[in-house]
Formats: sequence, structure tokens, C-alpha cells
Amino acid sequence: MTKLLLSLHVLAALVAVGPVTVAASMFPATLRRTLGDGDGTEARTTLRTLHRICRVYAGIGIAVPLFGFATAGSLGVMGDAWVIVSIVLTVAAAGVLVLLILPAQEDALGEEPGATPLSSTPLAPGRLAMFTGIFNLLWATVTVLMIIRPGSTTGA
Repeated sequence: MTKLLLSLHVLAALVAVGPVTVAASMFPATLRRTLGDGDGTEARTTLRTLHRICRVYAGIGIAVPLFGFATAGSLGVMGDAWVIVSIVLTVAAAGVLVLLILPAQEDALGEEPGATPLSSTPLAPGRLAMFTGIFNLLWATVTVLMIIRPGSTTGA
């Protein structure tokens, strides 16, 4: 059962987190192109698509920590420091995505009622790129912790 849970955890991470990190990373550069282009119709369509990918796969991404908790419980490592740090970093990454990246993307699209287009501030694409970089760094750190497992007795 542990191998099945671990496989589902890794697959969920690949399928859910991968697309979010790529789409979120592409959004600021596309936003810059949109701001530089007079019409920007094609770039706006791309921005909407990237935002939708981020939103949908963020929802699917809930499976990652669920399978992670099940796997950690099955392995009996819930109290290990690397698991606790991974949980904290995962919560931080989710917070950055839900509280900073997704709302900033919505503002940039100007599709939320009462939204002030992010493009009205010159540093907006750079700020969004920074949020995305932090999100990606948090996930990269979690991934490294999952592979290295500090204090593991498996020798891996």
C-alpha cells in the first residue's frame, strides 16, 4: 500500500504542480509583451489560458499533500523534521499561489469585478515574476527534501 500511495503522491506532484509552475512562470513575460503591444489580443488570450491552467491545476494540486500525508503516515515518518519542514513549505507555496499569484493574475487580466489592472503599475510584471520565483523555489526545496530526506536511515 505504501508503494501505491508514494506513486500516487509523486504522480500528483508531476501532473498538478508541474503545469502550475510552468504556466505561472510564463505569465509575467507574456504580460510584459501584452503591455508593449498596442492591441495584444493574442497575448491576452494566452494570459487567460495561463491563468486558467494555474487555477485549475491549483485545485487538482490538493491531491499532492493528501497523498503525501497518507504516504508519510504509512511510512511512519510524520514526526520527522524533513516531513514537518516540507509541510510548512508546502503551505507557504500554496499561500503564495492562492494569495499572491492568482489574484495578481486576475488583476492583470482585469476580469474581476472592481479589479484594478495590474498593468497600471510599472513594476507589476516584475513583482508577479518575483512571486512566481518564490513559489517555484519553495516547491524545488520541498522536492529536494523529499529526495534527500535528511536523517533518513535508508541510505538514499
